[in-house]
Formats: sequence, structure tokens, C-alpha cells
Amino acid sequence: MASSPTDRSFVAADGCRLAWHELGEPGARAVLLLHGLFSNAETNWIRFGHAAAIAARGLRAIMPDLRAHGDSDGPHDPAAYPPDILAEDGLALIRHLGLEDYDLGGYSLGGRTAVRMVARGARPARLVVAGMGLEGLLDTGARSDHFKRILEGLGTHKRGSPEWMAEAFLKTTGGDPKALLPLLDSFVDTPEDVLRGFEMPVLVLSGTDDHDNGSSEALAALLPHGRHVEVPGNHMSAVTKADLGRAIADFLAS
Repeated sequence: MASSPTDRSFVAADGCRLAWHELGEPGARAVLLLHGLFSNAETNWIRFGHAAAIAARGLRAIMPDLRAHGDSDGPHDPAAYPPDILAEDGLALIRHLGLEDYDLGGYSLGGRTAVRMVARGARPARLVVAGMGLEGLLDTGARSDHFKRILEGLGTHKRGSPEWMAEAFLKTTGGDPKALLPLLDSFVDTPEDVLRGFEMPVLVLSGTDDHDNGSSEALAALLPHGRHVEVPGNHMSAVTKADLGRAIADFLAS
């Protein structure tokens, strides 16, 4: 197994350069892993060992930096963020890599994006939706409005508040508010009837104290082949614990 991630990129149809990182043997079965808002592949999947745990099970972890995040381009022009652009970028990466038999997963915004990819035609053998509940899929506006307030009020949030903590996290990842603000308008809701049509096994994974995006239990119950698993932590801390990577690796290797 490769011991350190390799970094690569491609250019989307609109000219935006999108980066991705890989860990695992090049010929191994691929799993596409999408990170959360304000984060990047390094922070979400690599730093705390999740990608290594997954690759150790014989899988090839492919971890893009979403548009406006990490090493990918982050244009300031709102025209660069049409509805569902993150899902389209994910589908473009699948086409670019020529993936046919693969798995797909994501955390928080990454989980929502993975769902949107399936809604738009992606057919992974297995799907992981982590840090995301049913309400966060049915009504994206509430969360996007929350993050708009954070980005528009940088430097004014009360110390220790959720908004202040999100701003602090943004600083650690070096996120660009001028790119992230227009991205928030690209989110698309996924209706219940679409979710009921998901035919693949789905792991719905959440921290025991994570209620940021609604009920993960309700999401698992709605999906025809949904399975809910809890790991320690809340929305911010669950991703720092090895339990998260082990749960995903166990599911994908089952």
C-alpha cells in the first residue's frame, strides 16, 4: 500500500481546476470520499487516519478537494457555482478516472454531495452518508443561511458560540470566504421519493451528539437499505476520532 497520499488534478468543463488526493494501491477498488464545508481532503480524511484505515482494507481512497476548498480553484464569480455544481464536479471526476465499479461516501456537505451525485445518476455499489441527517437533505436552505451568516459576520461572532467555532475552523483550513459565499447558493434539496429510490446499501454514520443536519436515524429508516451507526463525538469532533474511519472501512470491506 502507498504510505503517503499522491496529489493530482484535472480541469472541469467550465475551466475550474479540481484537485484530488489518493491513498492505496492504484489498481485497488476505488472509493470516492468527499469532505465537509470549510474543510478539505487533508483535514477530513488524511490527518486523522481515516483514509489510511480504509486503504489498509485493500481499497483505493480517492479524495477530491471540493470546488472552493483546499487545493482546488475557488472562483469568486457567482457564475462558477450553478445549482448542484459540486455533484457535477464529482460526476466529472468519476468520468475522468473511468470509474465503473466503485463506492462513494462523504461527510457533512460531502455526504449531501454524494447523495446528490446518486440522485443525478451515479451508481456506486455502496454509499456512506456521514454527518448528515434527513432534514439536511430535504431542506438545504436552513444550513446555507446559517453559514452565510457566519461568512458575512466574520470577526463579530461571540467567542465560544457555534458561529465563532466555525469561523475558527475556517481559519485553520485557510478557506476563502469570497469563494465559499457563492457556493452556498448552489445547494439543491433531495426529496424523500428520490431517497426511497436508492437501491444500494447505505451506511448512515453520525456522532452520538451530532444533530447539526437533522436526524441520521430518520434518514437510515427512509432508505430501502439504510443502516445507522453511531460513533463518539459531535459534528466537529466525530471526524477527529479513529472510530469514524474504522466504521467506514468495516462497511466498505464487508
